[in-house]
Amino acid sequence: MDFSKFLEEDFDVKDWVNGAFKAAQKEAPGKVDGHASTLVMKLQLFIQEVNNSIEDISQQALQNLPRVLKDVEAVRQEATFLKEQMALVKEDIRKVEQDTAQSMQVLVEIDKVKSRMQAAAEALQEADKWTTLSAEIEDVYKTQDVQLIAGKLTGLQSSLAMLVDTPNYSEKCVHLESLKNRLEALASPHIVTAFTSQSVEQSRMFVNVFGDIDRMPQLLAYYYKCHKNQLVSGAWKDLTQSDMEPAQQLQEFFDVLLSTWHSQVQWCSQVFRKPYEVVTILLIQTLGATVPSIPERVRATVDAAPAEARLCVLLELYEITVHFARGLEAAMVPHLDEMNLLKLGELVEAVYKPYQQYQLDYGDLEEHNLLIQLSAVPLERGDLIDCVQEMSQSVNKLFTLASSSAERCIKLTDGLGVCGLLRALRALFSKYVSDFAGTLQSIRKKCRLNEQVIGAQFQEDWTAFQNSIRIIATCGELLRQCADHEQQLVSKIMTMAGKYLSESYSPCSLTSLAESNPVERRPGGKNPWQDYNYLIRGSSPDYARLMELLFTLKEKGAGGSNLLVECKTALSRLNQQAHQLAFDAVFLCIQQQLSLVPRMEVWSSGSGAEVLTDDLPTFGLSPFEYITNIGQYIMSLPLHLEPFVTQEDPALELALRTGKLPFPPEQGEESQELDNMADYWLGSVARATMHMYGEMILQINLLSPHSTKQLVTDIDYLVNVMDAIGLQPSRALQQILTLLKARAEDFRQAAKAVPRRMASSVAAMRAIDY
Repeated sequence: MDFSKFLEEDFDVKDWVNGAFKAAQKEAPGKVDGHASTLVMKLQLFIQEVNNSIEDISQQALQNLPRVLKDVEAVRQEATFLKEQMALVKEDIRKVEQDTAQSMQVLVEIDKVKSRMQAAAEALQEADKWTTLSAEIEDVYKTQDVQLIAGKLTGLQSSLAMLVDTPNYSEKCVHLESLKNRLEALASPHIVTAFTSQSVEQSRMFVNVFGDIDRMPQLLAYYYKCHKNQLVSGAWKDLTQSDMEPAQQLQEFFDVLLSTWHSQVQWCSQVFRKPYEVVTILLIQTLGATVPSIPERVRATVDAAPAEARLCVLLELYEITVHFARGLEAAMVPHLDEMNLLKLGELVEAVYKPYQQYQLDYGDLEEHNLLIQLSAVPLERGDLIDCVQEMSQSVNKLFTLASSSAERCIKLTDGLGVCGLLRALRALFSKYVSDFAGTLQSIRKKCRLNEQVIGAQFQEDWTAFQNSIRIIATCGELLRQCADHEQQLVSKIMTMAGKYLSESYSPCSLTSLAESNPVERRPGGKNPWQDYNYLIRGSSPDYARLMELLFTLKEKGAGGSNLLVECKTALSRLNQQAHQLAFDAVFLCIQQQLSLVPRMEVWSSGSGAEVLTDDLPTFGLSPFEYITNIGQYIMSLPLHLEPFVTQEDPALELALRTGKLPFPPEQGEESQELDNMADYWLGSVARATMHMYGEMILQINLLSPHSTKQLVTDIDYLVNVMDAIGLQPSRALQQILTLLKARAEDFRQAAKAVPRRMASSVAAMRAIDY
C-alpha cells in the first residue's frame, strides 16, 4: 500500500477511500467486505508504526535538550562579548577622528594649493603656447596647408581660452579672428570646388577644419551659396525666360527643388551632422532668393488673366504648389524626429507665402468671381414664356455656382476660408434675388398687372396665372435646393475645417485665443505641413469667427445650423412676391369689373320701375352684368386651380405651403383651407373680392331708391356665390347690405352696429339724414 498520499496537503479521505475500493473492484470483484477488513488492518498497523516512531523521536529530543540549552547560553555570552568589543572599537574610532581632524584639514588645504599650482602651470604653458604659436603661424600660412593651419589655429583658440583675464585679451581675440579670416579666404576656392563637385572627402575635411575653429556657419554659407546659385541663377532663370506657361514654369522649378531635396539629403548625410536641417535651410534660402520672386510671378500671372478666370488661374498655381508641398512632406515625415521643426515651419511658410494674401482675401475673390459668373445667367427675356423658362433653368445654374465655390474653398484654403465663402454666397444669393425680383417686376409690366384699366371689356386670360404658378414652382425649387445645399455645406465644413477646432475650445476663450502665440495655437505642433494656418499667420479676425462657427455647428449639429438663413429669408421673400404676382394675375379681371362700380351712372338715375312704385320687390330685379361676370369667374376658379395644386411636384407644394396670400382665412377656417391649396387660393380671391366690392360701394356718390334695391340684388347675388363655394360673406359686406336694406326711418337704429365711416357713407349715398 502507498501511504505517501497521506502526506499531501490537499489529502481528502473520501477520495482516498473511493480510489482504494475502485482498485479492489478491478482486482477481485464482489469481495468488498474482505478488502475493507484488510485495509483497516493495514491502517491500524501503520498507525502503530507511526506512534512508535513519534515516541522514539520524542525520547531523543528530551535527551538532547540540555545540550541545546547549553549551546544557546554559550552563543548568548559570545554575543554580549562582541557587543562590548564593538563599543570599544567605536570609541577608538571617535578618538582617532578627534586626533586626526586637524591633520586632514591640512591635507585638504595642501591639495587645494597643489590644484591651483597645476592650473597656474597650465595657464603659463598655454600663455607660452600662444606666444610660440603666434610666432610660428606666419610660417605655417606659407605652407598653404589648410589642415596644418587649422591645427595651429585650434591651438591658439585653446590657449586664448586660458587668457580671458589678461589685459590684452580683446586684442588677441581680434588677431585670432583675422587669422581665421585668412584661412577662410585661403580655403574658399577649394570649398566652392568641393561643394560644386560634390566631393565627399574634401567636404568632410572642410567640415572638420571649420568645426574645429568654430566657423561652421561660414562653411554652411558657402554650401548654401553654391547650390542656391545653381538653382536660382540656373534653373529658375532659364525657366522664367523660356516660352513655357507660368504654371508649367512653376511646376518644373518645384520638380527641380524636390529632386534637389532627395539628392542633397543623401549627400549631406555623408558630410554634415544635421543633413535634414541643412537641406531645409537651403530650400528656404532658394525660395527667398528667386528673381523675380515667386510671389511676384504668381501675382503677375493672376493679374494678367481675364477677370472671370483669375480665381481659376490662382487655383491652378496653388494646386501645383500643394503638389510640391505634399511631395516634400512625404519625404520629410519619416524623419521628423531628426529635423529642426522651427526651420521646417519656416520652409512651410516660404512655400505657401505667395498665396497667403490671396487666401486672406478669398471671400472677396470668390464673391467677385461668383458675381461675374452669375452675370452670365440670364433671367430677362422679351417673351413671357421664355422669361419664365430662363428663371426655371437658372436654379440649377445658381446652385452649381454655389457648389463649385465650396470646392474652391477646400482647394485654396483647406476649409479655413469658410467665413469668406459664406460672405460670397450671401452676395451671390443677394444678387440673384435682386435680379429675380427685377424680372418679376418686368413680368408684371408684361402682364399689365400694374396698370389701372377701368372699363375694360371682361375677358378671361389664364396665361399670366399659369406662368405665375411656374414661377412659384421655381421659388419652391430654390427653397428646396437651398436647404439641401445648406446641409451639404455643413457636412463639408465639419469635414474640411473641423480638425482645427480643439477639444478645449469654448466661446469664452476667444479673447485669449486672439492674443495667444501662433505656434501655441496650432492644433498638432508635430507636423508643420499639417499645422500651417494662414489665418493665424495673417492675424485675421476670421480665425475667431471660424472657431465660433465650428463650435456652434458641433454643438447644434446640421439640423440646427443657420449658415444660409439670410439667403433662405431672401428666397422666401421671392416666393412671397411670386405668390402676389399669381394672385394679382387671377384678381385682375375682378379688379377691372369692380372698378366700374363707383362710376356707374345707373346708381343715380331713375328708372321706369322706380316711377311706378318704390315698393317693387327685389326678386323682380336681375343682377347687373359686372357682378355676374365676377360670380361666374369665381365659380370657374377651382377648375383652373386644381390642375396646378394637385400635381405631384414637391417644389411647388413646398412653395405653396411656404408662401402667403393676401386676405387669409379667419381663425376657424384656417386649418380647413390650408389642407387644400385650391380652397386656400379660392378663399383668398373670394375674400379679396368682397373686400374690394365693399370699398367700391362706399365710393358711390348717390343711390336712388331703385338703385339701392338693384345694389342689394347685386350683393345678394355675390353672397349666394360665396355660399355656393362654401364661404361666409365678409362682415363689412353684411353690414353694408344691412344698411342698404334698412328703411329710412330705421336707418339710425341699424347704423348703431356698424362702423361710423360706413354708416355715414351709406347714409350720404341714400340721401338719408344721419
